[in-house]
Formats: sequence, C-alpha cells, structure tokens
Amino acid sequence: MRIGLLGTGNVARALAHGWKGAGHDVLLGSRRPEERTDLGLPVAGLDDTAAHAEVLVNATPGTVSLELLRSIGAPALAGTLLIDVGVGLSDDYTQLSHPNSSLGEQIQEAFPLTPVVKTLCTMDSTVMVAPNDLDGPSTVFLSGDDAEAKRTTGRLLTDLGWPPSSQLDIGGITTARGQEHFAFLFMGIAGGLGTHVFNIDVVARPAV
Repeated sequence: MRIGLLGTGNVARALAHGWKGAGHDVLLGSRRPEERTDLGLPVAGLDDTAAHAEVLVNATPGTVSLELLRSIGAPALAGTLLIDVGVGLSDDYTQLSHPNSSLGEQIQEAFPLTPVVKTLCTMDSTVMVAPNDLDGPSTVFLSGDDAEAKRTTGRLLTDLGWPPSSQLDIGGITTARGQEHFAFLFMGIAGGLGTHVFNIDVVARPAV
C-alpha cells in the first residue's frame, strides 16, 4: 500500500522503516521537507504526502495535529483512512491537551468523511515495530467507528509483527480516550522499570 506518514520524528521514522520492510511504499510528510533530506527515507510536503497516500498516519505531536491536518484540508483527506498514533501532552508532560476527550475523537469530528483509527499510542516507537523483541506477547488496541478501516489497520499492524491474537478492538472512536490517557500510566511504569521499551498484555479468564 501507499502509506503517507505525517511527521518525521522517531515514531514516523520507525513506522516508515517497519512498513517499508514489509513491502509498502512509504512517504514521510513534513512542513519543511527540504530540511529533512538526511533520514534515509523519502520526504515530501504535507499536501503531496496526502495526495500520494492510500493510508495516512498522524505521527505528529498531538498538540499540533489538528492544525496540521486542517492545513491539508478536508477535501484532500476525504475517503482516506487516517491512522492516528498521536497523544497531546504539555511540554512538561504533566497535562493532556484533550483531558475530557481525545485527539482521535477530535480528528474524527473535524473530518467526518475521513475514517479515523486510533492505535499504537500506548507504547514506545521501538515496540511499535518490534513486538516480538519483548519477553512474551502483548496487546495493541484499536479504536474507530469504521469496521473496514479497522480491518485495514489490523492488516498493517500484522505487517509490523502484531498477530491478530495481539490486536484488541475496544470499540468506537470514543474509546481512544483510554488509549491516550494511558500516557500517564505509561510514564509511571517506565519510571518504575527504568526503560520505555515494554508493553502491557490484556489477560482474561479462561473460557468455561
């Protein structure tokens, strides 16, 4: 698939390399592509990245994501699956920018013709693309209102190493709140472990 990743930071680059390794056509989108020619990945402007993509990934800081997407415009995004991995945090990491909602919900509300799926925001970029490096299976969550969009996202997650058994669909886009608000627990666990390279696993009772 043609995957456009909005952003050029650690998350965008990790995902781009992961999907490129799985055979997908990846393109990073930047406001200043001429300054990002040293990444070992193709980079274009935001509008060109959106036009190129069958699937767009929002890997920008959650505090600026809506502004950036609005600069591309709703018509250019209509009908394109948008996978949102962003979380809006204050500069000192003590507050969420969407405390009573979620970035995923606000993107979906602002772009009703663009199916939004929230995923991958509960872990470090290293784990996003190498879940098998952990000491056992773990869980990746999906939130979104469009069933086909979630199926496509699930296939792309599988390409990163997440088998269907590790993927948990937790419901509509409003459940993105739980994923994003997990950021504080993530930071606490990271402090306790002394590393960001971990993930959680949802363990249920055995079926009777």
